[in-house]
Amino acid sequence: MLLYNKQKKNAKGNRILISVTVLGSAGPIRFLAYEEDLVASVIDTALKCYAREGRLPLLGSDFNDFILYCPMVGPESMSAWKGIGSLGARNFTLCRKPEEKNKVVKEGDGARKGGSFKAWINKSFSLRVSTH
Repeated sequence: MLLYNKQKKNAKGNRILISVTVLGSAGPIRFLAYEEDLVASVIDTALKCYAREGRLPLLGSDFNDFILYCPMVGPESMSAWKGIGSLGARNFTLCRKPEEKNKVVKEGDGARKGGSFKAWINKSFSLRVSTH
């Protein structure tokens, strides 16, 4: 009877060893996950392991800011609501979502073309380092 209980399968399914490489970090993070786990939960687990190990650069803890890629499958990011074992891959790359570069500035905001650069120059010249 004891032998039967040890061989009993888990209700969630098979566990797999996942290797997640974070861009800019020294090496991959390895941990066990279930094949049915969502990509979003795998990203969350990877961020927690990354923070627990004290790795650099600091990433944060919001899994919505990150994308998980599978280099063997293609350049498209994985859907956050798919199972991690759906592709059959075990090696992944984690990186930040790209920020929007084309933000529209309204005229009512008081921003002018080139105004931010001029303000930066004026501010940088007004800073003076005092010597003792």
